[in-house]
Amino acid sequence: MEFKFSYRKLLSLSALIFASAFAFAQNTIVTGRVTDAADRKPLAGVAVTFAGTMSGSTTNTNGEYRIITDKVVTQIKVSFLGYKDAFYPVKAGVTQAINIRLVTSSSPLKEVLVKSGKKPKYRNKDNPAVELIRKVIENKEKNRPKVYDYVEYKEYDKMTFSLVNVSSSFADKKIFRPYKFMFDNRDSTSVPGKSLLPFFLSEKVSQYYYRKQPEKEKTTTLGEKTVNFGGAIDSQGLDVYFKYIVAKVDIYDDDVFLLGMTFLSPIAGNSPTFYKFFITDTVVVNNQKLVELSFTPRNTSDPLLEGKLYVTLDGNYAVQGDDLTMNNHINVNFLNYMKITQAFEQNPDGRYHLSKSNILANFALTQGRKGGMFGMREIVYGNYLVNTPHPDSTYQHTQTATQEETEHRSEQFWQQNRLDTLTTAESKVYKNTDSLRNMKSFQRTLDWATFFLAGYKDEKWFEIGPSNAFYSFNPIEGTKLRFGGRTTPLLSKRYYFENYVAYGTTDKKFKGFLSATYSFTDKSIYQFPQNYLRFNFQYDTFIPGENFQFVDEDNLLLSFKRGNNTKFVYDLNYRLSYVHEFENHFSYNAAFQTQNLSPTGSLYFQNYNTAGQLTNTHNLLATDLSLGLRYAPGEQFYQGKIYRYSVPSPHPVLYLDYDEGFKNILNGQYSWQKLHARIDKRFFFSVFGYADVTTEAGHLFGQVPYPLLDLFHANQTYSYQIYSYNLMNFLEFAADHYESVSIDQHFQGFFFNKIPLLKKLKWRETASLKAIYGGLSNENNPSLHPSLFQLPIAGNGQPITYGLGNTPYVEGSVGIENIFKFVRIDLVHRFTYLDHPDVAKWGIRTLVQLSF
Repeated sequence: MEFKFSYRKLLSLSALIFASAFAFAQNTIVTGRVTDAADRKPLAGVAVTFAGTMSGSTTNTNGEYRIITDKVVTQIKVSFLGYKDAFYPVKAGVTQAINIRLVTSSSPLKEVLVKSGKKPKYRNKDNPAVELIRKVIENKEKNRPKVYDYVEYKEYDKMTFSLVNVSSSFADKKIFRPYKFMFDNRDSTSVPGKSLLPFFLSEKVSQYYYRKQPEKEKTTTLGEKTVNFGGAIDSQGLDVYFKYIVAKVDIYDDDVFLLGMTFLSPIAGNSPTFYKFFITDTVVVNNQKLVELSFTPRNTSDPLLEGKLYVTLDGNYAVQGDDLTMNNHINVNFLNYMKITQAFEQNPDGRYHLSKSNILANFALTQGRKGGMFGMREIVYGNYLVNTPHPDSTYQHTQTATQEETEHRSEQFWQQNRLDTLTTAESKVYKNTDSLRNMKSFQRTLDWATFFLAGYKDEKWFEIGPSNAFYSFNPIEGTKLRFGGRTTPLLSKRYYFENYVAYGTTDKKFKGFLSATYSFTDKSIYQFPQNYLRFNFQYDTFIPGENFQFVDEDNLLLSFKRGNNTKFVYDLNYRLSYVHEFENHFSYNAAFQTQNLSPTGSLYFQNYNTAGQLTNTHNLLATDLSLGLRYAPGEQFYQGKIYRYSVPSPHPVLYLDYDEGFKNILNGQYSWQKLHARIDKRFFFSVFGYADVTTEAGHLFGQVPYPLLDLFHANQTYSYQIYSYNLMNFLEFAADHYESVSIDQHFQGFFFNKIPLLKKLKWRETASLKAIYGGLSNENNPSLHPSLFQLPIAGNGQPITYGLGNTPYVEGSVGIENIFKFVRIDLVHRFTYLDHPDVAKWGIRTLVQLSF
């Protein structure tokens, strides 16, 4: 028994020894010294890493290093600016010493000598500045925050907009005397040489958490505050738009997004192709030696930056600071200058994180003007911690405070949580704006401005509009006069009513619209996130396939059309709908409607009866139930009086719709099922601009007459319409299944900038392609099923409406935009179905749009 016990103890002890040895054997430890191969002097700041990993260190002042890893490795990599990279084999799982001698490269970092005489041609080859920026590019991923297992920080985001150099004599004029308190609040210290009159201020404090495994990140809003102008001005929407044009800058991204454009970062992978780099100085900051690396665009009109980077020489090649500007020759509107400065602070492991970012921008109608508008955005990062884990609940997306609470924080909260102070002028903006909003004269001015710009005249609990629909005309109704409006939240925040009455002088018929809406929130039904139930009645005219929302139909500008335009229907429509949006920008809508369509003008509903006789049908009755899903991650927008204006972003917008028709319910005559899917996305291509791409597909199951098929959106106006086929005629094509793609490319002047005259005019190139492929199945082909409505034909017997055949409909365009800063002109060409009657092979279309 005694022997048996000792034997067991011996086995246990042996197992423990072997386990310990095995565990120790998993660590590979390498120590040594790095010296210059020529003079044998030690090299400090040399990066020594295990090849293929992030594990490594830098040499000390004696050139010594020690690195350790538990990963399976085969070699170490040694790199230092001005020296050739060296690779040495290692034995995994053991401790070993490797002394290294580095050999200088053919283009070591050396002093820049300025010599008189002919300026040498700039080259990337054998250029120490280019060699340095390539080191920065090579190491940029390990200098980003997400290299750590855990990251957390508090972020303070402040943005102000001010009027620039407004004469003090303005306050003495009679019309401006009531607003003297606004003119007296000046800031002459923030920007040297500028007298700023702040009118907009927003602040936001948030807490950020990141975990690598499993990857999770969360941003919690602690407090936000924005001026409130009242009336039709969406102050929060203005905040979103201002932050869109002066967006956050991450110098480690391949592109910097500003003014709605992408600017190639100086440390993007292909930056040496578009930038020139120069080593202009070496500086010491906090005992850290930095290289001042200046850069400038090769072509000064391309969307590129210029400025300076301050790069560490500790083997990490991190950006420790930057100073970025846009040169005066860049193809941008309404901008005098923009400047971005960023500062970085050191983490415990020697790497750097962004600690402060400032953006200054001077906007003006024309370049060189001393006045205009000045924008400043400051972002400060504090309480920065790395590799400090928290419980799983910390990384879950749960908002600890409601939006109502975060928007109404106390002054004590802001004093405790601001990571920077407000200037004296900024501290008065909130109070001054509140005073301005309550002034009767300002309210009247804002009221009339809303009427002319947004189309609605406020009469307290009711507003009249939209004004652009008061007068229009078409061949069927003649002159169409319309008048209407809607209630405001002053009547009720829960109940809304909307209506209009219209009359045509030719058809001598009254039309109208009436809706009643109940909101399940205490906000306006137009404000995100929407959650409402609506019932509406409408009797009006429209062209089949062109049934816009009712506010769009009666538009004076849309009254001017080319070609024959006499095919209308009267639509008697009852609709019950529900809309629900969520904070994550997923939404759904459901609707139940019944329609009574009656043809008018040269349009008719004709089919063959059982006796083979052609008969006219005066009404088409349809009842259907629809469900729509929409997901727009990261979507932001400005809320106007009628529409939301989405702020462009690289995120896709996804749509999925289902519609089912019911026969014998509320006199419905047909049953069908229809599926529809759509994806919208903007692709940014850095110096090559961006492209708006839409892909779409639909399929109808069931047998229906042509007014219930997919009749593609055609455009017979003289304007260029992004989401319509600009050389397709109304009612030209019908289909029960289709796939389509639309590409609208904006080159932002990339090619024109190389042509001196066009460069001076700041014109920009556009190109587009639209194609749709589909067909009309045998089930819905009137020639095979005479009981279906026959496709319309002209008086001479020629077809007007066609089933989309085996050939796709294709049109494309090339154009020029930024003419006079707001006009776009496209030359549009139609490639297919040129044998159809009354079609245009070529056309010129215009579009009015403002952009930077």
